[in-house]
Amino acid sequence: MDVIVSHINSYVSLNEEEVRALSSALISKTIKQGELIVESGEPARYMIFMNAGYVMTYYTDKEGFDHVIQFASTGWWSGDLYSLSENVPTIYSTRALSAGEVLLFPKAAQDQLLDKYPKFERYFRILFHNALMRLQFRIIENYSATAESRYLSFRERFPGMEQHVSQKHIASYLGITPEFLSKIRKKLQQK
Repeated sequence: MDVIVSHINSYVSLNEEEVRALSSALISKTIKQGELIVESGEPARYMIFMNAGYVMTYYTDKEGFDHVIQFASTGWWSGDLYSLSENVPTIYSTRALSAGEVLLFPKAAQDQLLDKYPKFERYFRILFHNALMRLQFRIIENYSATAESRYLSFRERFPGMEQHVSQKHIASYLGITPEFLSKIRKKLQQK
Protein backbone atom coordinates (compact mmCIF):
# COMPACT_ATOMS: atom_id res chain seq x y z
CA MET A 1 0.00 0.00 0.00
CA ASP A 2 2.96 2.36 0.45
CA VAL A 3 3.39 3.10 -3.27
CA ILE A 4 -0.26 3.91 -3.98
CA VAL A 5 -0.80 5.87 -0.76
CA SER A 6 2.33 7.90 -1.45
CA HIS A 7 1.14 8.52 -5.01
CA ILE A 8 -2.31 9.66 -3.89
CA ASN A 9 -0.85 11.77 -1.07
CA SER A 10 1.19 13.69 -3.64
CA TYR A 11 -2.18 15.09 -4.85
CA VAL A 12 -4.42 14.95 -1.75
CA SER A 13 -3.78 14.04 1.90
CA LEU A 14 -5.52 10.86 2.99
CA ASN A 15 -6.42 10.26 6.62
CA GLU A 16 -6.31 6.83 8.27
CA GLU A 17 -9.97 6.06 7.55
CA GLU A 18 -9.51 6.85 3.85
CA VAL A 19 -6.36 4.69 3.67
CA ARG A 20 -8.26 1.79 5.29
CA ALA A 21 -11.16 2.22 2.85
CA LEU A 22 -8.75 2.24 -0.09
CA SER A 23 -6.91 -0.80 1.23
CA SER A 24 -10.13 -2.79 1.57
CA ALA A 25 -11.13 -1.86 -2.02
CA LEU A 26 -7.91 -3.02 -3.73
CA ILE A 27 -7.00 -6.53 -4.83
CA SER A 28 -3.29 -7.31 -4.87
CA LYS A 29 -2.11 -9.59 -7.68
CA THR A 30 1.39 -10.84 -8.39
CA ILE A 31 2.14 -10.85 -12.11
CA LYS A 32 4.63 -12.82 -14.18
CA GLN A 33 6.49 -11.55 -17.21
CA GLY A 34 4.34 -12.11 -20.29
CA GLU A 35 1.14 -12.67 -18.32
CA LEU A 36 -2.04 -11.37 -19.92
CA ILE A 37 -3.82 -9.25 -17.30
CA VAL A 38 -6.68 -7.98 -19.45
CA GLU A 39 -7.74 -9.58 -22.72
CA SER A 40 -9.52 -7.70 -25.49
CA GLY A 41 -13.12 -8.78 -26.02
CA GLU A 42 -13.87 -8.96 -22.30
CA PRO A 43 -15.40 -6.13 -20.29
CA ALA A 44 -12.77 -4.27 -18.27
CA ARG A 45 -13.51 -4.82 -14.60
CA TYR A 46 -10.64 -2.93 -12.93
CA MET A 47 -8.43 0.09 -13.00
CA ILE A 48 -4.90 -1.24 -12.65
CA PHE A 49 -2.30 0.43 -10.42
CA MET A 50 1.30 -0.65 -10.96
CA ASN A 51 2.68 -1.38 -7.53
CA ALA A 52 5.88 -2.82 -9.02
CA GLY A 53 6.95 -3.72 -12.53
CA TYR A 54 5.89 -2.81 -16.06
CA VAL A 55 2.86 -3.47 -18.29
CA MET A 56 1.79 -2.43 -21.76
CA THR A 57 -1.69 -1.85 -23.10
CA TYR A 58 -2.18 -2.45 -26.80
CA TYR A 59 -4.71 -2.86 -29.58
CA THR A 60 -4.40 -5.81 -31.99
CA ASP A 61 -5.67 -5.01 -35.49
CA LYS A 62 -7.38 -7.41 -37.93
CA GLU A 63 -4.02 -8.37 -39.45
CA GLY A 64 -2.70 -9.36 -36.02
CA PHE A 65 -0.37 -6.39 -35.51
CA ASP A 66 -0.12 -4.97 -31.99
CA HIS A 67 -0.36 -1.19 -31.62
CA VAL A 68 0.97 -0.08 -28.23
CA ILE A 69 -1.26 2.54 -26.64
CA GLN A 70 0.38 2.85 -23.23
CA PHE A 71 3.20 1.64 -21.04
CA ALA A 72 2.81 1.80 -17.28
CA SER A 73 5.52 1.46 -14.66
CA THR A 74 5.56 1.54 -10.87
CA GLY A 75 3.24 4.28 -9.62
CA TRP A 76 1.19 4.53 -12.83
CA TRP A 77 -2.42 3.61 -13.58
CA SER A 78 -3.70 1.65 -16.58
CA GLY A 79 -7.11 0.56 -17.77
CA ASP A 80 -9.82 1.09 -20.36
CA LEU A 81 -12.01 3.86 -18.97
CA TYR A 82 -14.55 3.55 -21.76
CA SER A 83 -15.07 -0.17 -21.16
CA LEU A 84 -15.24 0.40 -17.39
CA SER A 85 -17.79 3.19 -17.55
CA GLU A 86 -19.96 1.78 -20.34
CA ASN A 87 -19.63 -1.90 -19.36
CA VAL A 88 -18.73 -2.91 -22.92
CA PRO A 89 -15.95 -5.24 -24.08
CA THR A 90 -12.54 -3.63 -24.18
CA ILE A 91 -10.63 -3.45 -27.46
CA TYR A 92 -7.33 -3.42 -25.57
CA SER A 93 -5.18 -6.08 -23.97
CA THR A 94 -2.78 -5.46 -21.09
CA ARG A 95 0.29 -7.66 -20.71
CA ALA A 96 3.00 -7.77 -18.03
CA LEU A 97 6.42 -6.86 -19.39
CA SER A 98 8.13 -7.90 -16.17
CA ALA A 99 7.36 -9.74 -12.99
CA GLY A 100 5.76 -7.47 -10.44
CA GLU A 101 2.58 -6.63 -8.59
CA VAL A 102 -0.58 -4.81 -9.59
CA LEU A 103 -3.36 -3.48 -7.43
CA LEU A 104 -6.73 -4.07 -9.07
CA PHE A 105 -9.37 -1.45 -8.30
CA PRO A 106 -12.84 -2.87 -9.15
CA LYS A 107 -15.33 -0.48 -10.71
CA ALA A 108 -17.95 -0.98 -7.98
CA ALA A 109 -15.41 -0.31 -5.21
CA GLN A 110 -14.16 2.74 -7.09
CA ASP A 111 -17.70 4.14 -7.36
CA GLN A 112 -18.29 3.61 -3.62
CA LEU A 113 -15.02 5.27 -2.67
CA LEU A 114 -15.68 8.24 -4.94
CA ASP A 115 -19.18 8.68 -3.50
CA LYS A 116 -18.14 8.43 0.14
CA TYR A 117 -14.77 10.25 0.16
CA PRO A 118 -14.44 13.52 -1.79
CA LYS A 119 -10.63 13.33 -1.71
CA PHE A 120 -10.71 10.34 -4.05
CA GLU A 121 -13.00 12.25 -6.41
CA ARG A 122 -10.47 15.11 -6.42
CA TYR A 123 -7.50 12.76 -6.86
CA PHE A 124 -9.01 11.03 -9.89
CA ARG A 125 -10.14 14.33 -11.40
CA ILE A 126 -6.57 15.63 -11.20
CA LEU A 127 -5.21 12.32 -12.48
CA PHE A 128 -7.55 12.23 -15.50
CA HIS A 129 -6.91 15.92 -16.20
CA ASN A 130 -3.15 15.25 -16.27
CA ALA A 131 -3.65 12.14 -18.42
CA LEU A 132 -5.64 14.12 -20.96
CA MET A 133 -2.91 16.75 -21.12
CA ARG A 134 -0.24 14.04 -21.62
CA LEU A 135 -2.35 12.45 -24.37
CA GLN A 136 -2.74 15.78 -26.14
CA PHE A 137 1.01 16.37 -25.86
CA ARG A 138 1.70 12.90 -27.26
CA ILE A 139 -0.60 13.54 -30.25
CA ILE A 140 1.16 16.83 -31.02
CA GLU A 141 4.55 15.16 -30.52
CA ASN A 142 3.58 12.40 -32.98
CA TYR A 143 2.63 15.01 -35.59
CA SER A 144 5.46 17.47 -35.11
CA ALA A 145 8.52 15.83 -33.52
CA THR A 146 11.09 13.71 -35.27
CA ALA A 147 11.22 9.99 -34.54
CA GLU A 148 14.56 10.51 -32.80
CA SER A 149 13.16 13.15 -30.48
CA ARG A 150 10.10 10.97 -29.72
CA TYR A 151 12.47 8.10 -28.85
CA LEU A 152 14.53 10.35 -26.56
CA SER A 153 11.31 11.55 -24.93
CA PHE A 154 10.25 7.91 -24.42
CA ARG A 155 13.59 7.12 -22.73
CA GLU A 156 13.24 10.14 -20.46
CA ARG A 157 9.61 9.35 -19.57
CA PHE A 158 10.26 5.64 -18.95
CA PRO A 159 13.82 5.24 -17.61
CA GLY A 160 14.89 1.60 -17.46
CA MET A 161 11.86 0.32 -19.35
CA GLU A 162 13.86 -0.58 -22.47
CA GLN A 163 15.24 -3.58 -20.58
CA HIS A 164 11.70 -5.00 -20.37
CA VAL A 165 10.20 -3.97 -23.70
CA SER A 166 10.92 -5.48 -27.09
CA GLN A 167 12.14 -3.18 -29.83
CA LYS A 168 9.01 -3.88 -31.88
CA HIS A 169 6.77 -2.66 -29.03
CA ILE A 170 8.79 0.51 -28.48
CA ALA A 171 8.67 1.15 -32.22
CA SER A 172 4.90 0.59 -32.21
CA TYR A 173 4.46 3.08 -29.37
CA LEU A 174 6.55 5.62 -31.28
CA GLY A 175 4.73 5.01 -34.57
CA ILE A 176 7.81 3.81 -36.47
CA THR A 177 9.19 0.49 -37.71
CA PRO A 178 11.59 -1.59 -35.60
CA GLU A 179 14.19 -1.21 -38.37
CA PHE A 180 14.00 2.58 -38.19
CA LEU A 181 14.30 2.42 -34.40
CA SER A 182 17.51 0.38 -34.86
CA LYS A 183 18.91 3.13 -37.09
CA ILE A 184 18.03 5.77 -34.50
CA ARG A 185 19.70 3.78 -31.73
CA LYS A 186 22.87 3.28 -33.82
CA LYS A 187 22.98 6.99 -34.64
CA LEU A 188 22.65 7.93 -30.97
CA GLN A 189 25.38 5.48 -29.94
CA GLN A 190 27.75 7.06 -32.44
CA LYS A 191 27.24 10.57 -30.98
